Amino acid sequence: MERANWTTEIEFILQGLSEYPKAEKVLFVMCLVMYLVILLGNSTLITLTILDPCLHTPMYFFLANLSFLDLLYTSSFVPTTLIHFLSKKKTISFSRCVVQMSVSFTMGSTECVLLAVMAYDRYVAICNPLRYPIIMSKTLCAQMAAGSWGIGFLNSLTETVLAVRLSFCGRNVINHFVCEILAFVKLACTDITLNETTIMLGNVIFLFTPLLLICVSYIFILSTVLRINSVEGRKKAFSTCSAHITVVTVFYGAILFMYMKPKSKDATFGKLIALFYGVVTPMLNPIIYSLRNMEVHGAMRKLMSRHCFWRKG
Repeated sequence: MERANWTTEIEFILQGLSEYPKAEKVLFVMCLVMYLVILLGNSTLITLTILDPCLHTPMYFFLANLSFLDLLYTSSFVPTTLIHFLSKKKTISFSRCVVQMSVSFTMGSTECVLLAVMAYDRYVAICNPLRYPIIMSKTLCAQMAAGSWGIGFLNSLTETVLAVRLSFCGRNVINHFVCEILAFVKLACTDITLNETTIMLGNVIFLFTPLLLICVSYIFILSTVLRINSVEGRKKAFSTCSAHITVVTVFYGAILFMYMKPKSKDATFGKLIALFYGVVTPMLNPIIYSLRNMEVHGAMRKLMSRHCFWRKG
């Protein structure tokens, strides 16, 4: 079967909630507000981490990576989705669809690995506090962050190459808000068993393996904390992990809910869950890490006072 020249002849139609135009207007407002919070919150955390020497630690280095990842992930699809909410023509070119699919897949895979890396950082900080500066050196932190991004990129590259090599017969309606890889490959008119197998295998490796490592890390952390005699010491140890535990719970809780919920004939609910997972989690991350974090609050006060000083000067 001859493959169509998708890059010049075919555009994808992102169906979204085309049958509910009023609901799309409401979603536009909600997603716009959340996207602005994502931009402000994650940009602020990155800026504070760069400018404040007190935040030049492994934990905040990985947090800055997570914030940058969330910015890239949401920016790959939210602006296009917002435009489609207000327009009748909900099309996207082949190349833009592939880029969107590849970026979102890269960011999702990278975040899974990065959360496991952050759990290891907390494990070393609590279980080996005296050796922490030696173990978590700048070189190792840079290597672990680069490894997270590299592994995520390779996983995405593999899935994307397998997807774009499929033959299509002209079906171009994607029943989603974005170019989601599984919805994309289901448009093919050839056998997609290999694609489905690699996607499932990738989900197991990049979802459950990091989750297992996170759980093992926190078993050791909990064991160490319970051996601390003072209540104040236990509280302090737990407080250094609370933000990361919350982020992991939100991230994996949303994913497991999406994959384990009963399948419904009406795909609208599933699409809405996927959309809000894509914007709510990146919005909550900076809020969770900043809510009760005295170091972040202190860095913010110093930045604000410096800004006021410059304005007076």
